[in-house]
Amino acid sequence: MTAPVTTDSEFDDEVPAADQGGRPAARRYGLLAVAAAVVVGLLLGYAGGLLTPALTRPGDTSAEAGFARDMTAHHNQAVAMGLLAFRQGQDPEVRQVGVDIATGQQGEIGTMQTWLRSWKLDPTGDQAPMAWMPDGAGLVKDGLMPGMATPEEMAKLKAASGREFDVLFLNMMIRHHLGGVHMIDGILDEGHDDDVLAVAQVMKNTQQNDLANLNAALKRLGGTP
Repeated sequence: MTAPVTTDSEFDDEVPAADQGGRPAARRYGLLAVAAAVVVGLLLGYAGGLLTPALTRPGDTSAEAGFARDMTAHHNQAVAMGLLAFRQGQDPEVRQVGVDIATGQQGEIGTMQTWLRSWKLDPTGDQAPMAWMPDGAGLVKDGLMPGMATPEEMAKLKAASGREFDVLFLNMMIRHHLGGVHMIDGILDEGHDDDVLAVAQVMKNTQQNDLANLNAALKRLGGTP
């Protein structure tokens, strides 16, 4: 699975002339800036991955390889959700957290994909999702890893607006992050590569901080988990 790079053209057809707060069409330039930031985050992630070579390479069925592949897919959805929050969110904090998650996780995708290349492994493997975790088989529901939204839930998020969108996004991202933290705990328990473990711990710290902010925003907007 190769990591997608969001390009400016993905935004062009969906930028409104003005949002509900009366912001002008110039907001399009903000969307382009976010798209550029996501690309930069990915490139920085690739660079970060290159700076952490290992003397021994994890194998194709290793926990490290499984984590890098599965967390890339998991992060891809979070990036998509974060960009939706920036485009459609009504609350300024929701829009900002969407940008932060999209750029941060795109950078982490770059790091994980660089690991796989440095290990001489394909972006995707033959193993089923989550096979690298002892409880992995029970975590996958309808082909989705922990916390991931269904296609129907993603369609509902795309169709929402205003406060409805903000509350729905916060609930979905909280669930997404909780699933991600469980996966990170899995590699911290099962992994042996020091570089992977160090990055995974940073990921966990970041997502736990995000969860505190997401829950506080949900409470402020009067939403329920």
